[in-house]
Amino acid sequence: MPAHRVRIVALAATTAATTAALAIAGCSAPADDPASEIVRTTTRIAGAAVIGIERDTTTACALPSPTDPGLTAGSTHGVIHTAGVSEVPNDPQRIVVLDAASLDAVCALGLWERVVGVGIAPDERPEYLGTGVSEIPAIGSPGSPDLAAIEQARPDLIVGAAADTGLYESLSSVAPTVVVGSDQVFWRQQFERVGESLGRSEAARRVLEEYSVAASELGRELTSSQTQASLVRFTGDGPTIDGTASFPGQVLADLGAERPAPQRFGVEDGRAYRPLDTEDPSTADGDVIFVRFDGQNGLDRGTDYMQRDEWLDLGAVTDNRLFSVSDEVWSTPGPVAAHAVLTDLRHSLNGYSN
Repeated sequence: MPAHRVRIVALAATTAATTAALAIAGCSAPADDPASEIVRTTTRIAGAAVIGIERDTTTACALPSPTDPGLTAGSTHGVIHTAGVSEVPNDPQRIVVLDAASLDAVCALGLWERVVGVGIAPDERPEYLGTGVSEIPAIGSPGSPDLAAIEQARPDLIVGAAADTGLYESLSSVAPTVVVGSDQVFWRQQFERVGESLGRSEAARRVLEEYSVAASELGRELTSSQTQASLVRFTGDGPTIDGTASFPGQVLADLGAERPAPQRFGVEDGRAYRPLDTEDPSTADGDVIFVRFDGQNGLDRGTDYMQRDEWLDLGAVTDNRLFSVSDEVWSTPGPVAAHAVLTDLRHSLNGYSN
């Protein structure tokens, strides 16, 4: 069963068990404050209130953006990327996308309807991008695209992360290929590279500027600088904490939120995450904790870990400031996902669960 489907099953199984109430006013707002907003969810995982369940995806993908000034239809331009230099169409019409982050990028620029193949199985496509992307034909997996299927799709551009040089050469024999990388630390640069490959560098810059403005405005609205937010991810290999260079760590920084002292790493060495001590979870504590689970194995290990006394004694847990968020959204480095993270934070950064 695909990882995100596993999560949905797990959430549904807990729905009848518990009801959580999230108080969204400031951290110090009294329960009877008339300015308080209460958001209710019927789902919890190991004591964490789940947010983002009823996400509105109807406008996730933007309307088509224009090509850059000076780019003539029917001609090409060169793009320097991690595997070399490719001459690509100024306005590609048939695009093959190799991974989720690149699909997010194409969606943000409004060209998802031109995508003729995706290197992700239909039932594993990012749900936060809307239902339309599930109808795009599959062309293998992110690490192992199906070259025959790509040839049948007749693309004029292939974009995304490629595992090795040999794969890039094989893809380039089918159509011009731009390798944008898959490091969440550099998600903005990777998005700009997708924009350049689509002939939409200016549109990509506008998307990032609009996101930055939205993050700053929300940060002021939430007085986010007064909150230390912790990020914990449970995988099949064990728990980790995200640093400031991770994708969700960067979104929190854009919002202006603080991080607990043990989680202020990554800027100097570029490390996105570190292991969380399996016996001592103290470095996971903060004013609020956001947890997410990588597939069924991550869910199993996470729910077990979160039942331990050491975890239950954390300040944010005892204060009812523990939230479960979508791993699919918070781990896919792209502007559409970044906006979705902001929406989740709007309803939880200063929230409480009861």
